[in-house]
Amino acid sequence: MKKYIITILLISFIFSAYAQLQEETSNYRRSSLYSMLIAHPSQKFHKDITEVFFSIPIPEKFNNHDLSVKVVSSDEKKQEKLDNINDFIVRNALARRMMSKWFDRDPETGYFDMHLIASRGNYDATYFDVELAKQTVRGVGQLADAGEELIGNTFLIVNDIKYVDKSTGAKIAGDIFKLVGAVASEVAKDTVFRSLGNDIGDLVSTIKGFKVTVTSYLYRLEWNDEVAGTLYQSYYMTENDSDPQRKKAFENNNQLFRLKYIGKQSVNSGKTSIEGVNLESPEQMIRKVCTRAIDKSIAELQRTHEEFRVKTPIFSVAKTVKAKIGMKEGVTSGSKFEVLEQSMDKDGRTQYKRVGVIKPVGKIWDNRYMAAEEKSATAHLAYTEFKKVSGSDFYPGMLIREIK
Repeated sequence: MKKYIITILLISFIFSAYAQLQEETSNYRRSSLYSMLIAHPSQKFHKDITEVFFSIPIPEKFNNHDLSVKVVSSDEKKQEKLDNINDFIVRNALARRMMSKWFDRDPETGYFDMHLIASRGNYDATYFDVELAKQTVRGVGQLADAGEELIGNTFLIVNDIKYVDKSTGAKIAGDIFKLVGAVASEVAKDTVFRSLGNDIGDLVSTIKGFKVTVTSYLYRLEWNDEVAGTLYQSYYMTENDSDPQRKKAFENNNQLFRLKYIGKQSVNSGKTSIEGVNLESPEQMIRKVCTRAIDKSIAELQRTHEEFRVKTPIFSVAKTVKAKIGMKEGVTSGSKFEVLEQSMDKDGRTQYKRVGVIKPVGKIWDNRYMAAEEKSATAHLAYTEFKKVSGSDFYPGMLIREIK
């Protein structure tokens, strides 16, 4: 009986340790992303691309910071695009609205709170009482840490998705279906086969040749001492500390909160396999192409702009280093990642220290959208393995970030 009890306790300990590890590797601080679409009503597939965009989730390596405005229509020329986006951002006060979301500001009362910041940053929410923060070094330190780590790593990405004419290969595939239909009609003396062949041929030709180009414009929400000081001292208020003048001042300030333009990236979706797509649901192919193209654009933006690069936790170091990152994030056999150890200083600020470098070894996880449905050889892996290039002992919970 004693033997069974020990076994049960051991199993319970293993499950508890595993659960704790899962929590540790999932509660790291992510950057936050607000994703928008520039739609072109006069272009082919406009409605389909717009509907699909609404169904595409924010990549799991980011916190979802979307606002209610997700799509803006435009038929302007390419060279005018950036000015139009900047004008839209200012006219619609997107920076102020993104800041309001961080503090869960109530538009009716003007009350702020720190619950979202505490939740995303794994902080003790009691330290975020502003009056306490003014009086304690640790409170001030954690407020600054939250701003730098979370608010300062909030991004807006505006995706301009345009349909590209179908490929010659897709037309050939469609013509084959039409030919088969015609032959079947002659043999069976029934025109239904010809009609069916034409319908299927047109569908396959359109779906298989579906391509898009995505130009993504990247912005970062500005956070500095001026913004922090003004917000906490002049605008922040709660139910116990309300002031109508503060509410009005916040809503009338169109200068303090800004989005800084970082850069843009253009990618072509290229050839996307039709494998796994239901021909009776062509929107599946549109979503597959658009999702992969946006992921590809984000990966390229991260390679170009260091401030936009995401961190990913190590979840295992048994034999090799394992992390849940793969082709979706642009990992290739030539990729390199720094390993970061996270700590906190005496004032409550987060610090990151590079303790080594790793690179992929063996097969890379294919975590792209619908990779399993198209029977990708590495879709089943659930992680990518890495080998140590430099450094000492690594452990689960450390973070990795791509380097050039």
